Amino acid sequence: MSEVAYERGAHELGDGCLAFLQPDGGWGWSNAGLIVGDGASLLVDTLFDLDLTAEMLSAFAPHTRTAPIATLLNTHANGDHCYGNQLVEGAEIVASTSATREMSEVPPSMLAALNAAPGEVGELFRSFFGAFRFDGIEQRLPTRTFDGRLDVEVGGRVVELIEVGPAHTGGDVIAHVPDARTVFTGDILFVGGTPIVWAGPLSNWIAACDLMLGMDIETVVPGHGPVTDKTGVVAVRDYLAFIQIEAAARHAAGIDAFEAARDIAREMGIAGRSFASWGEFGRVSVNVETVYRSMDAGHTSHDVVEQFRRMASIEARGDAG
Repeated sequence: MSEVAYERGAHELGDGCLAFLQPDGGWGWSNAGLIVGDGASLLVDTLFDLDLTAEMLSAFAPHTRTAPIATLLNTHANGDHCYGNQLVEGAEIVASTSATREMSEVPPSMLAALNAAPGEVGELFRSFFGAFRFDGIEQRLPTRTFDGRLDVEVGGRVVELIEVGPAHTGGDVIAHVPDARTVFTGDILFVGGTPIVWAGPLSNWIAACDLMLGMDIETVVPGHGPVTDKTGVVAVRDYLAFIQIEAAARHAAGIDAFEAARDIAREMGIAGRSFASWGEFGRVSVNVETVYRSMDAGHTSHDVVEQFRRMASIEARGDAG
């Protein structure tokens, strides 16, 4: 694969595929993609707010003027992949059934309220999402849903939509473009940043990585971070397998989930593992909670405020440093 410079903006990947990249790929700074056919295009995801989405659509405009966006795929329900849907006028919006259901549970108004909250809660959420504007967003949900797999024809090209969740969220989908040997992964892949397993189980996410490793692909566009190839998939798989093993061992030993997360973060740093240097390493706390929940039906994860508080705490302590 030819190296794609990790600069903000639209990047041509070849074979009618493009990526819109947003360094540094941290919280909310997601990627989008465009698959151009003969007279029609498919857009992979919108962005976290209207300003960012408008910028992305403008960057893709030289291609969409002659091949308008006929289909918009939302790879999953997180707002940084769907809050800009209202700006893609006239397109059929496609997502998995599970993702569509989940979208209605976290409307833009919820993020706006958390960002504007007084005191420690507002400060906490602004530290993660203060760069984004959630006002004026009218949530637009998918108009077509599917389960399992859906092949979409885009201007004479076939794009394979494959549901691989629940993993990162409840209804993750990847978009495989066979004739370009390219896959757009949504948040099934983070490159240079730590994956966060909101839904799980981790085994599903590992299976999704194995599925992509078995594909005839050269170019991999992650949900966050620079364009990669199969080496990026292997790195995420290695991280998830490590967390699964280490968290399961601590669960068996009766160790509290948060203490287990802090211990695993320290172990990553001491051992010098490559993923100890990834951004957002505090997400290990959510990931360990997910392992505990999958092993123990009686284990209840904390509310979202406490989850973000714990992630921030681990990073403030520098446990993986």
